[in-house]
Amino acid sequence: MVEIQDYTKALEVLKEYPGDGLHVDTLLDSDSHGALTYNDFLILPGSITFPASDVSLETKVTRRFTIKVPLLSSPMDTVTEHNMAIHMALLGGLGVIHNNCPPDEQAEMVRKVKRYENGFIQDPIILSPNTTIGEAKELKTKWGFGGFPVTEKGTLHSKLLGIVTSRDIQFHRNTEDPVTAVMATDLVTAPAGTTLAEANEVLRKSKKGKLPIVDTDGSLISLLSRSDLMKNIHYPLASKLPSKQLLCAAAVSTHDADKVRLQKLVDAGLDIVVVDSSQGHSKFQIAMIKYIKQTFPDIDVIAGNIVTREQAAALIAAGADGLRIGMGSGSACITQEVMAAGRPQAAAVRSVSAFAARFGVPTIADGGVQNLGHIVKGLALGASAVMMGSLLAGTTESPGEYFVSSEGQLVKAFRGMGSIAVMEDKSKSGAGNNAGASRYFSENDKVKVAQGVAGSVIDRGSITQFVPYLVAGVQHSLQDIGVHNLDALRDGVNKGSVRFEMRSASAQAEGNVHGLHTHEKKLYSS
Repeated sequence: MVEIQDYTKALEVLKEYPGDGLHVDTLLDSDSHGALTYNDFLILPGSITFPASDVSLETKVTRRFTIKVPLLSSPMDTVTEHNMAIHMALLGGLGVIHNNCPPDEQAEMVRKVKRYENGFIQDPIILSPNTTIGEAKELKTKWGFGGFPVTEKGTLHSKLLGIVTSRDIQFHRNTEDPVTAVMATDLVTAPAGTTLAEANEVLRKSKKGKLPIVDTDGSLISLLSRSDLMKNIHYPLASKLPSKQLLCAAAVSTHDADKVRLQKLVDAGLDIVVVDSSQGHSKFQIAMIKYIKQTFPDIDVIAGNIVTREQAAALIAAGADGLRIGMGSGSACITQEVMAAGRPQAAAVRSVSAFAARFGVPTIADGGVQNLGHIVKGLALGASAVMMGSLLAGTTESPGEYFVSSEGQLVKAFRGMGSIAVMEDKSKSGAGNNAGASRYFSENDKVKVAQGVAGSVIDRGSITQFVPYLVAGVQHSLQDIGVHNLDALRDGVNKGSVRFEMRSASAQAEGNVHGLHTHEKKLYSS
């Protein structure tokens, strides 16, 4: 019979017991029970002593770059183009622009991201007095913004004459008229040497849309935009450089021809290059990493994909600034099925991340993320950030096409980069190589072996609502675990204060909705 003890001694009596749950190394001991993936375990709760809003999700995505939200969008041609990359950066994450397109087209997407938000705009679009209103309208359509300065020579460091705004040209019928016929000349300007904070205050008080910065001769040297002020207010977590431009990443293959592509991307303002390959431990990727680090020392390199320490060591030694982890775990990927190569994602993330951490190299868990809980588990196992494909493919900002499924649901096209649909899509590659074929080393194969599938995903609406839901969910999860930030989470996992429990098939069923006749699974409201 159990002796009933004094309840005030409960914490003292607790010391007689070993800690609940498993240390991460015991959990992932594949010799004992095989390798695990995200659904195979749970993280045990800790003690809540702070609000979820106090949780910081700031993390490094490469050796040099830090972002406030540990989420990335995948470089897939139905997931990330400039629109996704812009909004991921605005929301605190990072978008990686795919390379299944001609190099000039990809560079143009990078340029659109870099021009979307600025501090002092050092290379504004400038019109000359001879520019027509029709040409100004075309520039507005191309870049997605209006408000162009007009100078005597149509260049920077030339005398400022006026500014043409969208309102000036919107209803002007004669498109052959010069912009000087409609431009505003009653300008508020600021002198060279004005700080960004001072310039923002002048702009705020002026109620103008643009603030030209001019030298003593009245020549334009830079520009400030009111829209950027508003973006600072609406998107406080945005991933930015000190110049206030959005952080931008883009993918290249290991193919030699992509060295030309890379030069165009760098010229467009690229910050981070992702060397995209299904199996990252190849002489081709190692050579590409070394080339990039030698030729473009200011560009950080994320290498991969890998799933073992041996692969990680080779890429780290080559100079990689970040690593992508995952092989065959993506929702549209069949590599493990057809190649018999890969690794369950939980085991891969823990093994590679623990090794890479010894060299200060951040890791990105790429693939196998089906829900919010999987994001938290990837971060707990050591990943600095998590990359998503299918979760974001159904959002408004992805480039996939909408259609109505046979069940009457609104869905969006989504395809794995190893699918036959991508490998045989000649329209995408243009002057460059086909990114799907290059990623899977299949450029010269007579018989293409698919390592992915094409399909569709349910419409999720805009990421401006979906990503904040993910962020809030991760914050609440860390609150439940009892840690204030991702460093504390990883430290707790390594020291054993954050514990885990394996889940049987029955436990997994118990953890999902069950026992209801009908139910609606609404994930968030805002």
